[in-house]
Amino acid sequence: MVTIADPAQWEDLFTRTVDEQPVQFVRPADTDRPVWAVYEAAVYVGSVAAEWDGGRPLWRVQGSREAHRNLDDAIRSLRRPSSWTREREQVAAWARRLLADETLIAVDVETTGLENAYAVQIAAVDRRGTVVFNEYVQPNAPLEPAAVAVHGITPDRLAQAPAFADLLPCLTDVFHGRVAVAYKMDFDRGVFERELDRHHDGDAAATGDWLGRVRWEDAMVPYAVWRGLWSVKRGAYRNQALGGPHDAVADARLLIAKLDQMAATPSTSPW
Repeated sequence: MVTIADPAQWEDLFTRTVDEQPVQFVRPADTDRPVWAVYEAAVYVGSVAAEWDGGRPLWRVQGSREAHRNLDDAIRSLRRPSSWTREREQVAAWARRLLADETLIAVDVETTGLENAYAVQIAAVDRRGTVVFNEYVQPNAPLEPAAVAVHGITPDRLAQAPAFADLLPCLTDVFHGRVAVAYKMDFDRGVFERELDRHHDGDAAATGDWLGRVRWEDAMVPYAVWRGLWSVKRGAYRNQALGGPHDAVADARLLIAKLDQMAATPSTSPW
């Protein structure tokens, strides 16, 4: 396993395990530059080269315009199935359809935690990034310290915040009849379902009726396909972190920006 930070000092021959599968790296004999041919099971799969950028290595996949901050992702890009170009075009078409819909909103929810979570901030922006809803929410439930460390929303900040029930009429106006896209939609939609169940005293029909008046879309899997970093361990494209600051408005706007990127011509590099 290579542990030296500067790739220029790496060995000419080394093996690295990426997603539980060994990868062999061979530096061509005619260079001392940080360039390696990549082999898996003695089959050549491509070449990678390191360059310094911002004080750390940037890995370029030779023969393409791609560059990755970590070597493992460069290898994952070399492992893409031959169907990736077509799949990426399908994702681009999906994103264009969403952005063409005037009812589209991007939604993000900050929560009390990860399990059985309640909302502490709900935001929605339209396809141009204009805020159509943004409220802190009194969760009437404990905030997990780990969640506060991520989003910075403290009990003091929520002391005077309205409860979900107080916000429900406005949320209904904003959400019903709309297409709502979220990143890892099952989580955000699940928070709404939990809040609605509590509000309706467990009346599943009332909760289902409210949720059913929104068309929910998930951007996480399409974005994973669009990035195209193949995990041989999972047999699927590797999910990507959205990378936002964990403020609901900023994260919702970032999601719109990602949709704009995905909707661009398929040949446009995401990097």
